Amino acid sequence: MDSLLHDPAFWLLALFIIPLLLRVPIALALGFSALAVVWKWDMGLNMLSYNFFAGIAKFPLLAIPFFILAGYIMERAGIAARIVALMEALVGSMTGGLAVATVAVATFWGAVSGSGPATVAALGLILIPGMAKAGYDKAFATATVSVTSGLAIVIPPSIAFIVYGGVADVSVPALFAAGFIPGVVVAIFIMGAVLLISRKHGYKGKERQQPVSKALREAFWGIMTPVVILGGIYGGVFTPTEAAAVAIFYGLFVGIFIYRTINSLSVMVEILTETVKATAVVMIVVTCAGLYSWVGSTVGLVEKCSGVLLGVSENPWIVLFMINIILLLAGMLLDAISIYYVFLPFMLPIMTHFQWDPVWFGIMMTTNLAVGQVTPPVAVNLYVGAKISGLTMEQISKAALPLIGAALLALAVITAFPELSTFMPKLLGLY
Repeated sequence: MDSLLHDPAFWLLALFIIPLLLRVPIALALGFSALAVVWKWDMGLNMLSYNFFAGIAKFPLLAIPFFILAGYIMERAGIAARIVALMEALVGSMTGGLAVATVAVATFWGAVSGSGPATVAALGLILIPGMAKAGYDKAFATATVSVTSGLAIVIPPSIAFIVYGGVADVSVPALFAAGFIPGVVVAIFIMGAVLLISRKHGYKGKERQQPVSKALREAFWGIMTPVVILGGIYGGVFTPTEAAAVAIFYGLFVGIFIYRTINSLSVMVEILTETVKATAVVMIVVTCAGLYSWVGSTVGLVEKCSGVLLGVSENPWIVLFMINIILLLAGMLLDAISIYYVFLPFMLPIMTHFQWDPVWFGIMMTTNLAVGQVTPPVAVNLYVGAKISGLTMEQISKAALPLIGAALLALAVITAFPELSTFMPKLLGLY
């Protein structure tokens, strides 16, 4: 016990967990624990400033504020509303039609925003009242939007993949390509769940408000958004970071000249203000988590945690199961970016030990963290859904349980069949 109390790795972990349990913001908990250990064990305070800036001075991370800005622009441009109208026209009055349309729209919007909470915010204001008006339970409607919006970090382009690629030194275009099939798999499982629930309660769609052909014409420019972004990346026209900048100009073009919804300077000021706020939150977490990761490597926390997992079993399936349980529990307390920086460093030696494909591991890990966005107590998607719907977290959480169960079944399939993740990158020659 005495040796443990003198172990900097122990204090690094303890000083992070204790503030977290006291509901201190994640960035402060990460930064405080790293700073305290560096000061106590005289590891060189001058290294803190270097690592602080080194953590964010990476070209791929420029894509984060760009994609956040692109998401806000496209939401204000009216693309989301037109995509919703198209899906409603396609499903018509079929049983569970609006629920299926909601899953489809949220999955599609993930290819625009790259952020779960942003997807809930963009779509929730349209879909939740629409489903409630059509006779759906409001808690079920909110849960459907919130849970499916977690796919925004799995369906490319994804901010989470950019962070994972930076930490694990994995090709971001390969991760983007790999996210397609697993994202669709999760969406299909959730669709199955909402269909069963809708049939049980007699939920239906609503009569078509306009012909499918007209809705398709209206939504055309929105549908082209992921085609432009991802087509350019896979065609070698631009990098993921450059693609984020292209997405901004495309969104502005659609909003100003096509739909004419971005029609004043005040609208642009609002968009930029929201972007700055969201970017600041993400980047302060990235910097503090980067510091924590550096200190963890220096004091041996990474090796010790890896050793504990490998010491339990040499069976890769048992270790995989344990990793998924750890990530699910971590997802209940931390955001995805923090988890990448805190947990991924000690998982990298395990990946090397078992010779696991880093692209597949990234998809599995990110899918797991997508579930974490809707599992209390720190369920960011549910919090946004609760704010929009006016319901309590308890009401939404209860309605979300079957959908979370469906997502976990999809996670099991993605974990068991790596080919689902590696097929597209290999087909496109990104390996």
